[in-house]
Amino acid sequence: MQNDRIAWAGPASQLPPSLPGIIEDIVDVDHVENLGGALVTPGLIDAHTHPVYAGNRWAELAMRSGGASTSEIISAGGGLNSTVTVTRGTDPWTLCNHVRGRMRDWLLSGTTTIEAKTGYHLTRDGELADVRLLRSLEDESAMPRVHVTFLAAHNFPPEYFGRRNDYVDAVSLWCADAAAAGADSIDVMCEDGRFSEPESRWILNAGRTVGLLPRLHANGDSRYGAAKLAAELGCASADLLNGADDDDVAVLAKAGVTAVVCPASPAENGRTPPVRALLDRGVMVALGTGHSPGTNGITSMPLVVTLAVANFGMSVTEALRAATVGGAHALRAPDRGATTRGRLADIVAWDADHEGAFAWSYGLRPYKVWRGGEPVQV
Repeated sequence: MQNDRIAWAGPASQLPPSLPGIIEDIVDVDHVENLGGALVTPGLIDAHTHPVYAGNRWAELAMRSGGASTSEIISAGGGLNSTVTVTRGTDPWTLCNHVRGRMRDWLLSGTTTIEAKTGYHLTRDGELADVRLLRSLEDESAMPRVHVTFLAAHNFPPEYFGRRNDYVDAVSLWCADAAAAGADSIDVMCEDGRFSEPESRWILNAGRTVGLLPRLHANGDSRYGAAKLAAELGCASADLLNGADDDDVAVLAKAGVTAVVCPASPAENGRTPPVRALLDRGVMVALGTGHSPGTNGITSMPLVVTLAVANFGMSVTEALRAATVGGAHALRAPDRGATTRGRLADIVAWDADHEGAFAWSYGLRPYKVWRGGEPVQV
């Protein structure tokens, strides 16, 4: 490693005498570290998270596990807008500390980059503050890199009841401010009960106009058209995809859209993403924790890799590729996700001597983590 990049990787027997332009004399190194045969991988990439929130919805999760319907949960005071209410009422300092702790947990588990969505303020000022919060935390020590996604189109806030078009127009107008505040992407929750296909198209195009990468929550039934919309607009990713069918897989493959799947998220109506069909058709697959207050609190991508093997039938190699190269594709970040010359020196040494340990250990722990060539205390 030199500065924040990988200068060279390979067997010691093939170590070149010099690398012009990077290291004049690679043999004259400052530090040699023996990892004792530990498995080394690129830093893992979590391609789908919702970390900016306050409070919890544990009671709601208990109700859902007991068979309660969505309407019953909302009648009892649960649902996404319950998190919106608590988050809006939480002071910025407390909210920042909550998010800082979560982000630290990601890095300590070997995840060096996360995609982080806003979406629990659903006001202009609140959503922009969330973008700035995520951007500022990335600059602190011992934090993962952050790809910030503007998700004001997460749900319709209660004050816009009966005024759907007004909120769609408002979110579209906020996109330029979100980009200026530091957002990288624009996302929309496109499914029955949230944003329709025409509404999603309008918002995504508004975001793309100001330079935000479009991506799409595409978890609804195929008839709702979310996956096809992601392909039509050339979205960076189509996420979740529990309701995707063979036609959706085909259009995603043709359009080169990355499929982000979350093996820790519950199945929708007993359906899981068609991961094997996606892989067989050549779709790039990425993994995400799906961390959110209403889904799960996982911040361990090693656990997600294990769950992808157990729940989606992926091989360890496929799952690790999805958690590194796949994540880099989803975020359009070609400077990471592989241990090759010129990539960011985001590297993890694991407490294992073979990648098969990911299939056995539910939450493999890192032995050492480097972010940009700098060791992180774990």
